[in-house]
Amino acid sequence: MKGDGVMNVLVTGGAGFIGRWVTKKLLDDGHQVWIVDNLSNSSTKNIEEFTYYENFRHFTHEDIKEKGKLEQLFKEHQFDICYHLGASINVQDSIDDPETTFANDTIATFYILELCKKYDTKLVFMSTCMVYDRAEDESGIQEVDPIKPASPYAGSKIAAENMVLSYFYAYGLPVVVVRPFNTYGPFQKTGGEGGVVAIFIHNQLDGKVLNIYGDGTQTRDLLYVEDCADFVVAAGYSDEVNGEIVNAGTGRDIAINDLALLIAKDSSKIQHVEHIHPQSEIPKLLCNFEKAKRLLNWEPKISLEEGIKRTEKWIKSVKG
Repeated sequence: MKGDGVMNVLVTGGAGFIGRWVTKKLLDDGHQVWIVDNLSNSSTKNIEEFTYYENFRHFTHEDIKEKGKLEQLFKEHQFDICYHLGASINVQDSIDDPETTFANDTIATFYILELCKKYDTKLVFMSTCMVYDRAEDESGIQEVDPIKPASPYAGSKIAAENMVLSYFYAYGLPVVVVRPFNTYGPFQKTGGEGGVVAIFIHNQLDGKVLNIYGDGTQTRDLLYVEDCADFVVAAGYSDEVNGEIVNAGTGRDIAINDLALLIAKDSSKIQHVEHIHPQSEIPKLLCNFEKAKRLLNWEPKISLEEGIKRTEKWIKSVKG
């Protein structure tokens, strides 16, 4: 990988939940980091602490579909790597308004690709486990397993993935597609657009009932956000994964019913409600991360129980 020393790095969506942890890891590793984010699903509060880092260069409040503004950044700073995390991420929003999701997740990725090609910048593309069909057994989902665009969100990500990989084959651009499984932890939203762990913990702390969509037998492989960030950053550093799709997860799944009980500790505090998008639900999500282990020497460090403790501590701190 070029620039083994200090690199210039751009993080799109860097003020978001996973983006801010990716940014923190890059800063801690000593790189010069720029963020571009339109704050549609994020907050400058997430990155306040970075103002104390000498190597945090700039936050730009801009939409990544603004090609001219984006090109100016690339031209001025000659980025070594672009971690492209900026996206619309809500499944239900994509069902209600597929055009916005396609514009943000697919078309914007094309714009980023063109700039990476022009300025010889490696691209790490953040995809999602939601592109997969269900896990068939306990060996977990591998990167070669079937995909199923069960929502416009998944369809937009698959389309973007294919464009990203085409630039590797057509132009020799160093790219990697990363597919983290369900990520949770501090700085995740605790409201409607948040993840299930954050929402459950927030409601439990407020003495509210935990609502489960459908029958609750659907499973998730829950990846702690700092483990996820370590994985995403490592994919940018390594030439071994150029042109590859790589999963990250824990290799352990848990039914949403069991997750709710783990957090609520009382079945009377749990209720089932009608699913808002059953057609886009994936019944079993379980990650096989052997490829990440082999190529990146990566594996998760934080157990679900420890991750829930850390997340609860953070939610309590922001609630005051």
